[in-house]
Amino acid sequence: MTARVGAFVAFCVARHQVYVNRVVRGLSKPWTGDPILQAYRFCNVYRELDTVTQWIRQKWSPKLGGHPDAWFWMVVARLVNHPTTLAAAGFDLRREWEGYNDTNFFTIMETRKAQGVKAFGSAYIVSTNGHTMEKHLYLDDHVLTPLWRNKHAYRPTPTDTLASFHKRLITANGLGSFMAAQVVADTKNTHGDHLHTAEDWWTWAAPGPGSMRGLSRVLFQDKDHRFRDAQFLVDLNELQDYVNAAFVKRGWQKLCAQDVQNCLCEFDKYERVRLGQGKPRQRYAGV
Repeated sequence: MTARVGAFVAFCVARHQVYVNRVVRGLSKPWTGDPILQAYRFCNVYRELDTVTQWIRQKWSPKLGGHPDAWFWMVVARLVNHPTTLAAAGFDLRREWEGYNDTNFFTIMETRKAQGVKAFGSAYIVSTNGHTMEKHLYLDDHVLTPLWRNKHAYRPTPTDTLASFHKRLITANGLGSFMAAQVVADTKNTHGDHLHTAEDWWTWAAPGPGSMRGLSRVLFQDKDHRFRDAQFLVDLNELQDYVNAAFVKRGWQKLCAQDVQNCLCEFDKYERVRLGQGKPRQRYAGV
């Protein structure tokens, strides 16, 4: 690999060093000498360090380990993506895992709406796909209830790979490739689930627009190059080796392919700022 591989690896190292300085060491600003990383918020290099992911892993994953429908509750978690909502009115109790209660879901969402409080996280865009109705009604009627009714057709099996489960999951209404990949990531990180021991745990990721732009910038210095899915994964895995060599050298854990894919999305954002093509939505306060 050539082109801007070194720049991408340096970005990954510098971004994680920001986390180490800000969170692990508790240092005050500046956390980095890079003005872009200092000013703007970028997702963590390790997806497992993100705030909502940590909440899911601490509150839900331990209770769902070995449950055949852990994957379904990860769908709920990511479509809502807001810990306060997820923790409300019984979602945090074991009895909920035994079956999806659409009345409970509706009541929670209606209550939060009446209280004027936020019900959904803002990290992911969840569409009603052309239906003129409120988001929680769409999710209940068109996504979650049908998905639960057909749960046996989607459950991970002992022979599943991440790729095969993802392929099956994207056939469900309301779950595109991106959201299905988030569910795959949460399910594979739930101990006791079949996906936790999938043979492609380290090596699989689903290409998305942001990561393809990022990889295009790395390999071709051109954000508009298009990849076939198979070639995307080959190039991603090779790039993964370069990043992990740098991380292991610093005593840091290796990144799985889905982590590297997320980093490519963030690198695309970084390059947009560096090249004057745009800016991320969020800045660090006071910067």
